Amino acid sequence: MTRTLILMRHGKAESPFGIADHDRPLAPRGRHEAALAGELLERYDVDAALCSTAERTRQTLAATELDVPTEFSPRLYLADPESILLDIAETDDSVQTLLVVAHFPGIPETILQLDPSGPHTDEILDRFPTSAYAVIEVPGEWSDLQPGATTGAAAVTEFTIPR
Repeated sequence: MTRTLILMRHGKAESPFGIADHDRPLAPRGRHEAALAGELLERYDVDAALCSTAERTRQTLAATELDVPTEFSPRLYLADPESILLDIAETDDSVQTLLVVAHFPGIPETILQLDPSGPHTDEILDRFPTSAYAVIEVPGEWSDLQPGATTGAAAVTEFTIPR
């Protein structure tokens, strides 16, 4: 069975003085671009979402207006690919399309680990701006996406920078 994984970087955030990184809110541009991403993502019939607990990721997910069951995972805050894959691997098998909203550089590094030589590799290596996302076709179960055993296990079918 093939599943669809969407890995998205949070929207552009503000950097107000005195606010901890975890609590940084989205900038107006971030809300706008996340809303555009949400419009584009509607065609994928997302079943569930995993989201970092950071304020900017939560606001990004809210701005997409995708009304799906969501797990807010502290492990996704500034996560490396291994942590991201661990969260994905714990996803219930009933989920066919999963959206993950997290941070740079973990999101693009995870994409490149899953599909290191796909048609979008050069674009992703060149830049992965805020609100960008990649759509990845994943063969098998979510639990198959274990750190270290995933190189080449999936195929990036779309890379989008909503502007």
